[in-house]
Amino acid sequence: MSRELKHITVLLDEAVRELVQDPDGFYIDGTFGRGGHSALVLEQLSDNGRLMAIDKDPVAIAHAGERFADEPRFAIEHGSFAQLQQFVTARGLQGKVAGVLLDLGVSSPQLDDPTRGFSFLQDGPLDMRMNPGVGESAAEWIARADEREIADVIYTYGEERHSRRMARAIVTEREQNPITTTAHLARIISEANKSWEKGKHPATRAFQGIRIHINRELEDLEQCLEQALEMLAVGGRLVVISFHSLEDRIVKRFIRKHVKGDEHLPPGIPVTQEMLRQRLKSIGKAVKAGDREVGDNPRARSAVMRVAEKVA
Repeated sequence: MSRELKHITVLLDEAVRELVQDPDGFYIDGTFGRGGHSALVLEQLSDNGRLMAIDKDPVAIAHAGERFADEPRFAIEHGSFAQLQQFVTARGLQGKVAGVLLDLGVSSPQLDDPTRGFSFLQDGPLDMRMNPGVGESAAEWIARADEREIADVIYTYGEERHSRRMARAIVTEREQNPITTTAHLARIISEANKSWEKGKHPATRAFQGIRIHINRELEDLEQCLEQALEMLAVGGRLVVISFHSLEDRIVKRFIRKHVKGDEHLPPGIPVTQEMLRQRLKSIGKAVKAGDREVGDNPRARSAVMRVAEKVA
């Protein structure tokens, strides 16, 4: 297998164990990647079970077509998991989904392929789109966005405290030379970063912020979670693996909101469980990768898995 196709699935056994409660059910892998989770889900299903996967990346879609060409229980949709309701509705399975799995963020093959423009470690075209055929590339956005917008994106999505210095350096440089490669952008950002951290590339946070913005990752996640809740059957599971605090915060707040139920009832009246309209229950505590998995795959270090079950 070539380098750009190598991928180690994070929290594989843990995620699938929590997800599949009914071998005859209909499941969704909202982030197919290279099919690690999907393959194990299929192993747990009966002949009556079904799995629908979703991915933005056309390379992932092609890989799915090859890997599961002879698997009648499997189907894949090319798009965002923010279209989950659309794909489920087309199958007439609203409210009948047994489980939804989301493994968030960028995949190893995307990071490791310099032609995709995600990595500051290898030079390549400054693209960063999970689906290169849709939307604006990072180079196009950097060429047109004003300094304040660039700073806001790097600060909000990258949690980078030197975002204003970086944005100013980007705008100054683009007035002289177009910024079209990852190496060029990484150099500008690195020179503008006053506080290099040991063991972390100075462009890490800025690249993360730009990537999240270009792919609408957090907006898509919020939409997907709401849709997943509506599409799940009672007893169906939601399993989400996050890789940084912004994603995990959204997932944690979503689950907590629907576990607590309606907080806007009139004061001074007795409240029953039915009146709270609780829709989820949390299953266990947040799960992190163990030392052995992190040793085998350092990218698993930041992974956090949360599980919830629909109750109404």
